[in-house]
Amino acid sequence: MKFVIEHLSKSFEKKEVLRDIDFTFDEGKIYGLLGRNGAGKTTLFNCLNRDLKADSGNFYIEDENGVRREVSAEDIGYVLSTPTVPEFLTGREFLKFFMDINEKSIKNPKSIDEYFDYMSIEPEDRDKLLKDYSHGMKNKMQMLINIIAQPNILLLDEPLTSLDVVVAEEMKQLLRSLKQDRITIFSTHIMDLALDLCDEIVLLNHGELEVVEKTDLDSREFKDKIIAALREEGNE
Repeated sequence: MKFVIEHLSKSFEKKEVLRDIDFTFDEGKIYGLLGRNGAGKTTLFNCLNRDLKADSGNFYIEDENGVRREVSAEDIGYVLSTPTVPEFLTGREFLKFFMDINEKSIKNPKSIDEYFDYMSIEPEDRDKLLKDYSHGMKNKMQMLINIIAQPNILLLDEPLTSLDVVVAEEMKQLLRSLKQDRITIFSTHIMDLALDLCDEIVLLNHGELEVVEKTDLDSREFKDKIIAALREEGNE
């Protein structure tokens, strides 16, 4: 499976944020979408999720036989940097509601407590209101519904930035275990995080996507190239 973007552009008044982007993402990889704050990473995700209408271009899924099809809402999972959960529900009520309304599309469903166990959410927290969850626990719940839905494309918009060290490491291990059979695009402005987690680094620079070769992750030249590109972006 491939996720193909062709000639995608988006401007806000006179500022061109995305410039005629052409890119192909391959199944089974975690892509690190690296760019400065304000470079357009969230704009790109919002266009791909159709929360924002692109000015031009299109994107589609291509299977192993070269057959193309339109991207549906069920194909995309989107995890925001600031978790959005219904705070008036308990964790258990939220999961039950999500599983009930998606009953026909969930493959090999588990019990609610099995899902909680999978995300290391303690039994005493499962019947608490979501408004009383920590940021990290809300993030886990947001990630969990995407695990249950099993989307083909998982968009992660800086989901680890505000998490403590333990939760962030748990989430990284989880993402590595989930990367098969899907395309994961992980947005961040933290270079070391991208290098640690991702199989490929994609730089959003001057509104375009560019693969940065990872021939030697620890080389000073590799990091200097990324920093130089991001510094140039900031000086525009």
